[in-house]
Amino acid sequence: MSTATATAREKPAPDPYTIPLDRIDVSDPELYRSNRMWAYFARLRREAPVHYCADSAYGPFWSVTRYRDIMHVESNHAMFSSDVAYGGVTLRDGNAGLMLPMFIAMDPPKHDEQRKVVSPIVAPSNLAKLESTIRERVGKILDALPRNEPFNWVDRVSIELTTQMLATLFDFPWEERRNLTRWSDLAVSEEAYLSKEAEEARAADLQQAAAAFIGMWNERVNASEPGGDLISMLAHGEATRNMSQEEYLGNCFLLLVGGNDTTRNSISGGLLALSQHPGEYRKLLDNPRLVESMVPEILRYQTPLSHMRRTATMDTELGGKQIRKGDKVVMWYVSGNRDDEAIENPNSFIIDRARPRQHLSFGFGIHRCMGNRLAEMQLKILWEEILKRWPDRPIEVIGEPVLVYSNFIKGIEELPVVIRE
Repeated sequence: MSTATATAREKPAPDPYTIPLDRIDVSDPELYRSNRMWAYFARLRREAPVHYCADSAYGPFWSVTRYRDIMHVESNHAMFSSDVAYGGVTLRDGNAGLMLPMFIAMDPPKHDEQRKVVSPIVAPSNLAKLESTIRERVGKILDALPRNEPFNWVDRVSIELTTQMLATLFDFPWEERRNLTRWSDLAVSEEAYLSKEAEEARAADLQQAAAAFIGMWNERVNASEPGGDLISMLAHGEATRNMSQEEYLGNCFLLLVGGNDTTRNSISGGLLALSQHPGEYRKLLDNPRLVESMVPEILRYQTPLSHMRRTATMDTELGGKQIRKGDKVVMWYVSGNRDDEAIENPNSFIIDRARPRQHLSFGFGIHRCMGNRLAEMQLKILWEEILKRWPDRPIEVIGEPVLVYSNFIKGIEELPVVIRE
């Protein structure tokens, strides 16, 4: 954690109800680092569900905070563009500062053509092949965990499982797989912008990542038999084999971040939520079949990506407010998933909800997360294997989590736990 971040955390937290409504800025990464954003969003949902912030570190933007309004923006991609030419899909222009085209930051028809190339990797038939591999890896990870001594769940379980999966999807050198996680973190890092030195270090590391991805393209584009990994799919796909180097690298980083953050932070967030709701953990131990409904509830409650951004392509009205062509419009999934007009008792973690899949964590419409089923499968297998090994006692969280300094990635850096046997 940087000194700047540590200093920010020590500042007293203002009551959001004492701040003039037009001065509220929910883009401050420190709100998420200190887990103080909830009351801000509760006020916005109640008083200004479509809210204009005129002055922020990211420029002026509209916040969309209610479930139904987010769905409206998601559903109207012609009116609300994702294209990197307008700024992309994050508050920070250029997709968290990566000034690269990628299919999530494209509009149809190009978006549809490029997404179609890589979607077979998460088709039901391929997921079925991956299931036994995931279960074997989960078992090895869990069996190697220390007993009766503290360790960081994020590093030993969340990162390790997702990094192994990334290495498989990219057919990346196994012994170097942690580079994938590091590059993913750097690609969306907000802390990298806290100093010139950190920004320069980020750029140098991402150049190393780019060189590795270009090397893999050159190797696989000339293969006589295309492989089933993501790089081979891009190199041989009809809609992607002639794309520019910038588009290729943009799609690599997109697939890298997409494959990392949703699963990794839901693995961490799920254990934390169960620890904070011991009655739900007991319910799970008493009835392990509740894993099925618990997995989507973890995804809703954690909301691993706090927002996605669009840019208005025309003047329009939303929530009674006039949106102008060119305005930055931010869909706060983290708020929509706590909207009591759409979700009953949304601030509670309830593993046997009647409608657990009613959440925004994967987005909606044409940009809905491509790997949603893979993420759910990894979470499901992990908890099935945890319950096999520790069917009568919870894994104990023994300290406060360290949260990520970001308004985009809603993540956990450290989660101290102990397994008592």
